[in-house]
Parts: sequence; structure tokens; C-alpha cells
Amino acid sequence: MNLPLRGEPLSVGFVLLHRFTLLPFAAFVDCLRLAADEGDRSRQLRCHWTFMTSTGEQATSSCGAAISPCEPFRDPASFDYIVVIGGVLDERDRVDSTALAYLRRSADAGVPLVGLCTGVFALIQAGLMKGRRCCVSWYHHRDMIQRFPAIEPVADRLFIDDGDRLTCAGGAAGADLAAYLIERHLGKAWAMKSLHIMLLDEARTGVHPQPQPVVFGKIEDRVVRKAIALLEQHLGEMISMEVLAERVGTSRRNLERRFKETLGVSPQKFSRDLRLRYGVWLLHYTGKSITEIGERCGFADTAHFSRHFRSAFGMTPSEMRKSVGEPGGARVDPFFLHVEGRPAL
Repeated sequence: MNLPLRGEPLSVGFVLLHRFTLLPFAAFVDCLRLAADEGDRSRQLRCHWTFMTSTGEQATSSCGAAISPCEPFRDPASFDYIVVIGGVLDERDRVDSTALAYLRRSADAGVPLVGLCTGVFALIQAGLMKGRRCCVSWYHHRDMIQRFPAIEPVADRLFIDDGDRLTCAGGAAGADLAAYLIERHLGKAWAMKSLHIMLLDEARTGVHPQPQPVVFGKIEDRVVRKAIALLEQHLGEMISMEVLAERVGTSRRNLERRFKETLGVSPQKFSRDLRLRYGVWLLHYTGKSITEIGERCGFADTAHFSRHFRSAFGMTPSEMRKSVGEPGGARVDPFFLHVEGRPAL
């Protein structure tokens, strides 16, 4: 992969597929726009970008907003990167054979390809991800497993730079990946300029963990909700009940009482169960070792993690991981980390 010299304009071609997701596209292109010019003038000076579709007609996003003007596919050699942005996945997914052929032609020309959000599915369909690490949102991990069982997806980080293939989980991480490329080509000052105008403190690295799916049900107690939010933010560490109570502005005794009334368990047990359920998710959706998972879930050692895991789920972490790989083995739902209050009596 031949990179342009530092300081030379950065040129990016966007391949917008049917019902592409708007947020990762907007985050990525706006980061380019703000780095391209002084202030907020939007002239394509340091960065150039082109929107392309198979027909050259406008592209309609998944929320109904249309992007125009778009062009037919250009010579790939005119771009430093080609970013493909996929759309909403459903049972009747369209296969844009013209776009897939263009991606293959771009790869043959040596142009680095970026799969943004479900755009990585298009790279796989084009046969361009064999033997490659592949970053995908935790939300679409199951879709990838079901559609492309030969692919090993990574769902615990924001993006992966694998040389001439870059894949990104999508969402707001589109800005992080764009800033990463801007810094590489134009320098850190231009990347930071974009992020600061976008009200972002700094770019997150590719290895920054994706936020994991903890879904709240109807928990009306404000103190309990606040405590759960803090526990969710610190899944990888033990928080003493004294510290937790202080952080939410109450006493330990009151916190324990309110957890019992709302969820039927103590905050200590709730915290441990939440971290164990996070461990189940990591076993299903990452390739991390059991030792690494135990550490990431805040347990003192592997034996400590395994003992509590077996008590909670009736099998050891290694037995659960083995069952995942068996034919017909059930995979944990992406919304497995679900928290719901007791029903009103």
C-alpha cells in the first residue's frame, strides 16, 4: 500500500449502498470536511471526497435522507481510500453486483478499502476478506456469524487497520477512524481540529472497546438506576459498596435496601452477576482467553472467575465456549445483558 506523502491532500471515494446507515457516513465525511479547510468553510483543499453509487443517482439512507449529488464509479486509482457503507440488514438484502465488482477492481488496483458499519459485509461478499481480521458492531455479530460462518468477526473494539483493509464497527466510531486517517496523512493538528469542532475531546484508538449491550428495563428507582449505570461503566473492576453508595449519594445500608426492593438481590450479587453475564457475552463474541475474560470482568484470577461462573450457569467457561462451537449450538442473544425491575405487585 503506497501512502501519499504527509501534507498532501487526502482523497476518499465513498461507495453508498442501498439504505446505507447515515451516522457513520456523516461522522466520517464531516471529520474530513472540517480538516479540509480553515475554520468551517468546507472547501475541499486538504481533503477531497466523492460520493458514488452504482447508477450515479442519489443515495437514500436507512432513515430516508438522500445524499446528492452522487457519481458513477470513478477510476479507483484517483483515491487514497475507498469507503463502502452498507445498509440495513434484512432477509431480502439486495446484492449490488456492480458495487462488488468495483470493490474487487479497487483491490486489484492496490487502493485500501474501508468497510464502515455493514459495509464490511459487502467486502466479504466481494471475496476480499479471506484470512483477514474483521471488525463488526456487537449488534451485527450474530448476523455475520449466520451469513458468513467462515469469517472470524471481532466485536470488542472500534476498528481494525489491517493494511489495505480497514473495518469499523460504525456509528460514532466513523469519526474516530476518519481522524486516524487524517492524522496519518495530514498530521495530528488537523485531526484534532475536526474533533474539537465536532465537540469530541480526542480520537479513540482502534482497540478502544465497543460499549457493551446493557439494556435497562423499567427501573423507576433513580438511585438504583444510577448505581447500575456506574456498575456497567466499571464491568472490569470491583467497586466496594461503600464507594458505590458514595458515588450515588446515599448510604450503603440504604443502597442495599433499595436494590432488594427493586431487584430482589443485593448490589453485591447484582454486580457479580452483571460481570458474569458480561463474561458470557465475551465468550460468545470474542476470541479472548478465559484468563483474559476473567480479568476483564474484574475477577481476581481464573479460578475465582470459573468458580462463580459454574455456580451461576451450571458449566465452566471452557465448557460454555465449547458448546458455542458445536453444530446447532445456541448463541447468546446480543441483548443478553438485560436488567429489568421487579413487576409491581
